[in-house]
Amino acid sequence: MLSARAIAMRARYALISSLNFIVFTIMDFLDFLFCFFYLFLDRFLEENPVPCYCYVKCEDEDELSESLCGRSNLFRKMVACCRRRRKRNGVLRPSFRRWSDCGCSECASWMEEEQKLHFVVKKAFQDKREDPQKDSIENVIFIHGFLSSSLVWVETVFPNISENAGLSLLAVDLLGFGKSPKPMDCLYRLKDHLDMIEKSLIEPFHLESFHLVAHSMGCIIALALAAKYPKHIKSITLVGVPYLSLKSTGEKASLTAMNAMCEKKIWPPLAFSSAIMTWYEHLGRTTCLIFCRNHAFWEWLMKLFTRDIHFMLRDMTRHTHHSAWHTMHNVICGEAKFLDNYLETVKREGIPVKIIQGDKDQVTPLEYGFKLKEKLPHSELQIIPNADHQTVFLGREKEFTGELQQFWLSSIQCKSASKVA
Repeated sequence: MLSARAIAMRARYALISSLNFIVFTIMDFLDFLFCFFYLFLDRFLEENPVPCYCYVKCEDEDELSESLCGRSNLFRKMVACCRRRRKRNGVLRPSFRRWSDCGCSECASWMEEEQKLHFVVKKAFQDKREDPQKDSIENVIFIHGFLSSSLVWVETVFPNISENAGLSLLAVDLLGFGKSPKPMDCLYRLKDHLDMIEKSLIEPFHLESFHLVAHSMGCIIALALAAKYPKHIKSITLVGVPYLSLKSTGEKASLTAMNAMCEKKIWPPLAFSSAIMTWYEHLGRTTCLIFCRNHAFWEWLMKLFTRDIHFMLRDMTRHTHHSAWHTMHNVICGEAKFLDNYLETVKREGIPVKIIQGDKDQVTPLEYGFKLKEKLPHSELQIIPNADHQTVFLGREKEFTGELQQFWLSSIQCKSASKVA
């Protein structure tokens, strides 16, 4: 016979499951309606409208994540026979902004000039071609997470590193975020992000060696970059690692990752908002239409009530739905099936890795850090007590910066020792 506590727990689970089903059934219906709404408007307001993924078949798995096309929708399944499925060849025609995107100078910069990423430098980079005898300077590339920008490092780490530390720091805005270009004729695959980092940073500065520091989604890009340039990387610091450490290889890896990170649930609020923006293409576009397209207005409005707008609030609107949607699926979800290969390269090359995880992180739970540690036994795992996905470094900037510098120094000594051996 079940105890009163067991009965209460079962009743609670049944209630939450019922609410989840009702809420997300409504979301399915709304997204289905908005599909026709945007289809109608795009045909009238755009010369070459970009088809949504509701009725598009993603055939090239290397190009597009199956999570773009494999998202289930109760109402779309009911009428699947009413519309012919279209094919998408991985190439987009539009070279103009969408009517639902912001047209400010930053958001539309990709239409007017050569596309290169925006970045912030603290202390000039060393070019060994100019002075081969010059004392070595340690180069560090910082990569931000999803819906963020270089400001996350410029505001936290940069002020806490002394000018005579012998470091050249570079924080970059990823393609489609912050002040970087947000092209419409791009699918924001991992390859696109890596190519732009090479074109904007590695090649112009002739970087022969550098450390990597990455947060959240940036960890995936950092590992891919390390796998491509294993001889260039001196160390990797991964802060708040996303769903990249659990066994997720195979044909359905992207959908598995999406279900793990953005499960359809109404609580907590952060999980609910993540599920809406990840599972519902048109509801996500509507949210961006309201907030991101009008980010200048919202910033002006906030300035009426506060002197300074927190950089994290500003970053959340500095993207387009097209850039955020494709980056979410093609990088965070789509790269799940390749992550084991990246980790194997890092392990084989013996690149020093430090994993920093908050024990209260609800976005990337602590278990991800432990699983990654299992795959990289030589890595160092640091758990920050009472820290979530942001406070793992926010609020402890000096301490966090000190930990980074100590790890860079130890990784240099480790590399030097291995060369002598």
